[in-house]
Amino acid sequence: MVVSAETLTCIDVADASAGRFGPRAAQVLDAWAEFRAWAAEAALDPAADGKPFALDELDAPSPEPRQTFAIGLNYQDHADESGLAYPETPPTFTKWVGSFAGPVGELRLPAETVDWEAELVVVIGARAEGVAAADAWSYVAGLTVGQDYSERTLQLSGPAPQFSLGKSYVGFAPQGPWLVTPDELADPTSLAIECRVNGETVQKSKTDRLIFSIPALIERLSAVLPLLPGDVIFTGTPAGVGGARKPPRFLHVGDVVETTIEGIGQLRQVCVASDSPRS
Repeated sequence: MVVSAETLTCIDVADASAGRFGPRAAQVLDAWAEFRAWAAEAALDPAADGKPFALDELDAPSPEPRQTFAIGLNYQDHADESGLAYPETPPTFTKWVGSFAGPVGELRLPAETVDWEAELVVVIGARAEGVAAADAWSYVAGLTVGQDYSERTLQLSGPAPQFSLGKSYVGFAPQGPWLVTPDELADPTSLAIECRVNGETVQKSKTDRLIFSIPALIERLSAVLPLLPGDVIFTGTPAGVGGARKPPRFLHVGDVVETTIEGIGQLRQVCVASDSPRS
């Protein structure tokens, strides 16, 4: 899908390419280099030829990753508020694909300790194995906005914390609204990131404050296993999460969470009870 964000119209890539790319996003990401070359030459005009759509119709930009990586404690200020030492290697867990959602919709609250975590998300565009940080950007398909919603009670329960499980309830990994290629951003290494709850800013930072930069993460992860086209990396959250506040603050039914990253766009979730009818 090629989108005109101003008028919210899009061109279906599968139709425009006569079936060469798509219709599934994973099929496009598996052929990302070829798709980029085709798109650069194709006469695509979403404003003139596109079809209208609504943001709540969108899924995550890479809705079927073979692997999802999530990085903890990747901003110094978040480590500080958590009372933990700065990591020497990226703490890594996952968010299962069943938690993926599009940029706009409802967030069902399964418990009373659901927290917010604004994050920059990376989507991989080529198989990356043993990649040096200096070459890492060439393996990135694009960047998007993400939320790493977390149910803190489950996440921190038991003798071994359940990070992946506590962060993978349905709808706990919204992403979008677009996948933005790094060349479309003035400086993809330094983007303003912000989260607001009911209009109040609760997180505000810049992605140049990451402890492990995007290239460093790709280098370290790809030294362990191959990163595959369409794979998703949640890069970590800055300070301001609810669980670190005194007293702690968590999400309630009716809260509206808006997450924005400079040059990419915004997510918006409305919190509802876990037993609310699905819209």
